[in-house]
Amino acid sequence: MTSPMPDTGTAPNAGRALSLSTIAFTVCFAVWTIFSIIGVQIKDQLGLTEAQFGLLVGTPVLTGSLIRLLLGIWTDRFGGRLVYTLTMLASAAATALLAFAQTYEQMLVAALGVGIAGGSFAVGVAYVSRFYPAGKQGTALGIFGVGNVGAAVTKFAAPFVMVALGWQAVALVWAAVLAIMAVVFWFSTEDDPVIAERRASGGKGRSLAEEFAPLRNLQVWRFSLYYFFAFGAFVALSLWLPRYLIEVYGFDIQTAGMIAAFYSIPASIFRAYGGHLSDRHGARTVMYWTLIVSAAATFVLSFPQLGAAGFIAVAFVLGFFMSLGKAAVYKHIPAYYPGSVGAVGGLVGMIGGLGGFVLPIAFGVLNERTGMWTSCFMLLFAIVLVSLVWMHLSVRSIDRRTAQAVPVAAE
Repeated sequence: MTSPMPDTGTAPNAGRALSLSTIAFTVCFAVWTIFSIIGVQIKDQLGLTEAQFGLLVGTPVLTGSLIRLLLGIWTDRFGGRLVYTLTMLASAAATALLAFAQTYEQMLVAALGVGIAGGSFAVGVAYVSRFYPAGKQGTALGIFGVGNVGAAVTKFAAPFVMVALGWQAVALVWAAVLAIMAVVFWFSTEDDPVIAERRASGGKGRSLAEEFAPLRNLQVWRFSLYYFFAFGAFVALSLWLPRYLIEVYGFDIQTAGMIAAFYSIPASIFRAYGGHLSDRHGARTVMYWTLIVSAAATFVLSFPQLGAAGFIAVAFVLGFFMSLGKAAVYKHIPAYYPGSVGAVGGLVGMIGGLGGFVLPIAFGVLNERTGMWTSCFMLLFAIVLVSLVWMHLSVRSIDRRTAQAVPVAAE
């Protein structure tokens, strides 16, 4: 296991790098989730089947997740300022082209490009973390993660633009805002300290083999499982809750949609608080809180007789602790892999993003096979339980090795 990095001073202009990266991530996330709104009109316009519609909406989520590893490695090698800017410009171009797509196949190709915006998370994590010492990285990355509220921006603003001007206008406006953000980011930020020092000294970056080396560590895949639940399941529940509330508790679509919005927005914001708690009490402690409470919550939610008020209350508690967990996972990464934040963070983000794509499908399959709407929470309980047991056994193993390494005279 790699040792945590020492605490050093905050780099100059760290606040500017964090604030602009967070704003850029908010815009990227708004673009990444654009199909959640415009997909409705596209489905009617092209007469898509449910399967075709699901593939169209899910394509940006899938590609945005898969590309995170590659973008993270590029960030480690070439710097976040360059990669972040190019990521935004590429996604903006694809989003603009979406407005001119005429066929379903053309829209799927454009959706692949729109998904690039989702990969910006891995870039921002690697870029921002290099400006802050270990003792402040949890808070900084937690604040950066608040950019998830970009999804809410799209859900609230896009319908007004779409009703007034059509879905093509939404694509063009969102693309223009993202392109402008890319230009502002390029001219208002600077290279992170590691890249700046490397260029000043004329040093070379690591080879691709060295970049991928940390991914062989089992610990990295354990972090990925945590994020598969904390982020992937959070996204899945955000998508699944409206239908669940309608079918199980008889809510109308407006009420169910508002409850789902109130579930996702505060939970995204609390991610910053999770980063603060991770800096103050340790990421391991916060992960224990997250997994223990989440295990209890998903166990309770697995019972069909739970009333509507109780369900909503427990679901909101679950969402809150998921947000703390999202921050805690990314507090681990720069601490244990300071030279490979892009690669490790990219892999962890990729697995988490895939959770947001795979879990809603799994929820549907389980519901069809069992006839039990609560089966989705049974699956989440199993994932949490495996994560908690794996974490606890790993922590005990680490503690035993540490104790054996300490001389008796020092105890």
